[in-house]
Amino acid sequence: MSLIPSVFGGRRSNIFDPFSLDVWDPFEGFGFPSALASVPSSARDTTAFAGTRIDWKETPEAHVFKADLPGLKKEEVKVEVEEGRVLQISGERSREQDEKNNKWHRVERSSGKFLRRFRLPENAKMDHIRANMENGVLTVTVPKEEEKKPEVKSIDISG
Repeated sequence: MSLIPSVFGGRRSNIFDPFSLDVWDPFEGFGFPSALASVPSSARDTTAFAGTRIDWKETPEAHVFKADLPGLKKEEVKVEVEEGRVLQISGERSREQDEKNNKWHRVERSSGKFLRRFRLPENAKMDHIRANMENGVLTVTVPKEEEKKPEVKSIDISG
């Protein structure tokens, strides 16, 4: 069941999809200049996963990032460290190539680019970062430096 009727230009939109870039233009088809005319139709009709959700947990040994990236190969994902302490995770899922004689009934799978950045804390070991992709889940592990315990020096009291 479509949540937005086909009266509105036949858009396939889901109001519950937080990543939807689908924008309804109320003046489309009426011959009025549109505010969306400068936006390419691919940007209006595609759903990007720009807001890819990533979990970040801190364990006693490391900071662990997990991202669900179903359908992506590890070659389509980049994990980089920039400006010293910024972890950047990015990638792109291309739209499926379509033959002109196909008729789509529903398009719900996401496509597009995503980019997420995380400023890492001072205790992160930047030279020991590991990334692993298994079953569509990217796991990035950033080991932590051991916490230095402050030295306590006893002072003798004279007198």
